[in-house]
Amino acid sequence: MAGEPRRVAVTGIGLVTALGAGTAQTWAGLVAGRSGVGPILGYDVSSLRTRIGAEASDFQPDAHVHRKILRKLTRGDQFALVGAILAVEDAGLEVSDELSDRAGLFLGGDKEVSDLMHLVEPTLAARNPDGSVDMARFGESAQTTAYPLFYVEGLQAAPLFYISERFKLRGVNTYFAGTAEAGMTAVGRAFRAVKWDEADVVIAGGYDDALSWWSTTKLDGFDGYLTSRNELGAGACRPFDRDRDGTVLGEGTAFLVLEELAAASRRGARIYAEVVGLGDGTDAYRPARPHPEGRGLVVALKKVLAEAGLDRDRVDYVAAHGDATRDGDASEAAAIRAALGGGAATVVASSVKAATGNAIAAAGALNAAVAALAVHHGVVPPTLNLEHTDPECDHIDWVPRESRELPVANALALARGLAGQNVALALKAVT
Repeated sequence: MAGEPRRVAVTGIGLVTALGAGTAQTWAGLVAGRSGVGPILGYDVSSLRTRIGAEASDFQPDAHVHRKILRKLTRGDQFALVGAILAVEDAGLEVSDELSDRAGLFLGGDKEVSDLMHLVEPTLAARNPDGSVDMARFGESAQTTAYPLFYVEGLQAAPLFYISERFKLRGVNTYFAGTAEAGMTAVGRAFRAVKWDEADVVIAGGYDDALSWWSTTKLDGFDGYLTSRNELGAGACRPFDRDRDGTVLGEGTAFLVLEELAAASRRGARIYAEVVGLGDGTDAYRPARPHPEGRGLVVALKKVLAEAGLDRDRVDYVAAHGDATRDGDASEAAAIRAALGGGAATVVASSVKAATGNAIAAAGALNAAVAALAVHHGVVPPTLNLEHTDPECDHIDWVPRESRELPVANALALARGLAGQNVALALKAVT
């Protein structure tokens, strides 16, 4: 790393969630205490244990992207492209030819396959009387009945190309595959790129169609992860509550525009917050189970406080991961108490997942956006459905049920992955 570190500003935010297809709509919904959780309507869920989720029903990608391009993208990819467009528009940014080589892109996603519905017709055409599939006939039928863009659509990092093409981004870029940590890592990597002069502006974020049939059926059988209380609807996801029994999936995207602070100020950009630190750590414990004391998150929190130069009793707000799983919430609370020490008694923290659902790879970037918006507006969103705090999660103010006006000078955003990855980002008000 050469030269002096530079200051990094958040100048644009693009959100699409079940609360609305736009940053203003999502933020207004969060502050008002609304929830986007309800019955899943996109397909037949009668065979699933969990039949509720947070669908982005207002999402209309053709309002932003030509249908010719949309045909090449999965729903998750469409979220990514639209999220980036909204963030750039919000930043009032124009990437000139002069800036292109110094403009970067980092994405976090959980894409595994193309839209598998494209395989239904050729599979049915090759079906034997006993229900098995004749692979020789499948190969023949697929030549004429399979979606011709199936492979192109399935490219894992497809949005990297389409976003780069749209905004002439020719600088640093990477795609991170994973869950909540992927989107947060993308934002953190963007912060480091601007801080250490690899780029002057970076678009970064996460996206996920976590309510797709493929994603939902995978996680539906994951013991203890999704709630089974379908009858409660919007009240089923209960972060940090003693009666929680699992999370609710959501879909959407969260993108941020990060710029060198001095340059952003010169062009008169609105600055939501300054990014000042990044930390990560791994539980190295058990597959898909967090360490009981959240040791990887403790490592991440210590690192982020050190880089930010922030005393642990000076944190005003934490955008918590809070996915409403038994082990996850308890270990997150333990990690916050261990890392902040006496500061845990004065900090406020909240989880937005009862409102937006758990958007998996988009969840970490969404928390980064929530932290930036809390700093900017001086309001922290609530943890919905928190009626009785679990004793294991006690001694932290989780902002139950209603948002709260609060000057936020320093904020942390957290993300935790299903394989034990933990990422923390620090933001502060610009002074």
